[in-house]
Amino acid sequence: MMTPVQDLFAPQSWYRSDKGPRYAQLYRHIAALIRSGALEAEAQLPPERDLAEMADVSRVTVRKAVAQLVEEGVLEQRRGAGTFVLPVPQRLEQSLSNLISFTEHMSQRGKTSSSQVLQRGLYPPRPEEQMALGLLSGQRVARIERLRSADGQAMALEWSSLPEDILPDPFLVETSLYSVLRDLGCAPVRAVQRVTAVNLEESEAHLLNLSPGAAVLRIDRTGYLASGRPIEFTRGLYRSDIYDFIAESR
Repeated sequence: MMTPVQDLFAPQSWYRSDKGPRYAQLYRHIAALIRSGALEAEAQLPPERDLAEMADVSRVTVRKAVAQLVEEGVLEQRRGAGTFVLPVPQRLEQSLSNLISFTEHMSQRGKTSSSQVLQRGLYPPRPEEQMALGLLSGQRVARIERLRSADGQAMALEWSSLPEDILPDPFLVETSLYSVLRDLGCAPVRAVQRVTAVNLEESEAHLLNLSPGAAVLRIDRTGYLASGRPIEFTRGLYRSDIYDFIAESR
């Protein structure tokens, strides 16, 4: 039996006095209803005035919450028709045991990948880079910051750092870092990866078309040559509404 729409938006179903602004709580509540299937694809939201009355909030609060979901591609406002739920993006599974690039993974999924290089160059290493890559004082790293997309949709932010002798020219990298490393004869053969959940800073959220504070998956990966030398440290922020990372145990 379907839950009456009034009950879905009743204040007691979503509002808590200690959980932040009303618009942010209403935004999270509507997003959760969509993820759970309580609001299915192509379902129409009540008109702004009705939704404000059901939720016992101002129309400005409703407008702000809905606008955030529209910006994220979760809802769509159709002129003269109303606001509708868009289909939930297909989730992507990626094995943590396979060492392949983002470009290769998207190609396997039948998607066209693209990269927007946000920053790159040769820099003195940060402490975490120096530790992960075993660098000595005075050595530099090639650092590349990229926004990774598939079929035009922002998917991840990645910061990759490599010793200068491994990648002397970071401007060689346009789309696939691993393809460049293979051409140079120094692609990693194994990696250690650590997965954690983090909340996005405002600048990161803007690039991924998400809200500030949204939860994403952070993966820190250190890649090694067959000799055991660490030659790649990559930190990636991956959209948790799209990605599932799978670990296989034997």
